[in-house]
Amino acid sequence: MDKIITIVGARPQFIKAATLSRQFLIRGIDEKIVHTGQHFDENMSQVFFEEMEIPKPAYNLDIHGLSHGAMTGRMLEGIESILQNEKPDGVLVYGDTNSTLSGALAASKLQIPLIHVEAGLRSFNMQMPEEINRILTDRISNVLFCPTDTAVANLKREGFDAMPVQIIKNGDVMQDAAMFYAESAMLKSSIIKKIGFKKFVLATIHRQENTDSPENLRNIIHGLDQINKQIPVVVPMHPRTRNILAHNFQLPEFTIIDPVGYFDMIMLLKSCELVITDSGGVQKEAFFFGKHCITLREQTEWTELVDNGFNILVGSNSEKLQSAFDILKDRKSDFSLNLYGRGHAAEIAAKEIQKI
Repeated sequence: MDKIITIVGARPQFIKAATLSRQFLIRGIDEKIVHTGQHFDENMSQVFFEEMEIPKPAYNLDIHGLSHGAMTGRMLEGIESILQNEKPDGVLVYGDTNSTLSGALAASKLQIPLIHVEAGLRSFNMQMPEEINRILTDRISNVLFCPTDTAVANLKREGFDAMPVQIIKNGDVMQDAAMFYAESAMLKSSIIKKIGFKKFVLATIHRQENTDSPENLRNIIHGLDQINKQIPVVVPMHPRTRNILAHNFQLPEFTIIDPVGYFDMIMLLKSCELVITDSGGVQKEAFFFGKHCITLREQTEWTELVDNGFNILVGSNSEKLQSAFDILKDRKSDFSLNLYGRGHAAEIAAKEIQKI
């Protein structure tokens, strides 16, 4: 393939795209990035392109703030028009967002080869929009890059061996990014000085199953406040979630800060004692930087982290959250275990794409 259209729209996809864009440049592959606009505020979008030196998107659809159906439909329409004009050799999508599915559908209907990076992941919870997106994207893709052995096994269990697709285990591009940008983060970020804590727990909350459920959110806030009595809890929070808190709850005792760029997030991960999150990407990033993680979900697509004792699932139960914190705060683990490819995932993927 000589010409690729890459579809991105959310923070984790910007990070993943940075790793492969760098490899495409090295190999002379012409890449144009389409930003759907799914994450649109500066700290969730533009700052990532600037500080990570990702090529500026050739197109920005500016689609956000809509229902799942409306957002996916408008993205599909916009991406289809771009693909018809650009006529790429292939379309590349990442992960499991509405942007991912929209790009996948547009490519498939136009019979343009579709490449899915981070394929084969399963939480086995069909109530999650992300699970629907990743399953459908896998099914209509031509090339499936899997980050782990578990992801490959999931696809084989679902019968992908009998389908006309390529299944390639390449490792996790998020680890590539973490290793590549760690030094830059130390030089460019001042977030640790700003928050003023020598020891703290880092927490993030963003999934709709938690933020849109008053009961779940109340339990999580209570649990974080209880932990905050033992050690400061710092929560970078999206304006939407902060607005929900302001209108429905008493002000939490833990520390809320504005959303952060990737370099600041790296420093928060490197400096914290432990991570609490409902994000799939942050679960892995915690592992990359040698930190245990408590996950505010009932399932995870990163099962190897749970199986190896790096991660505990607690859902939105505040008592389970406290119990997991008590277990993990003093646990010693071997984070040198090779679960995600040691930073060569993008290189492997780019080489394979160039062959197609």
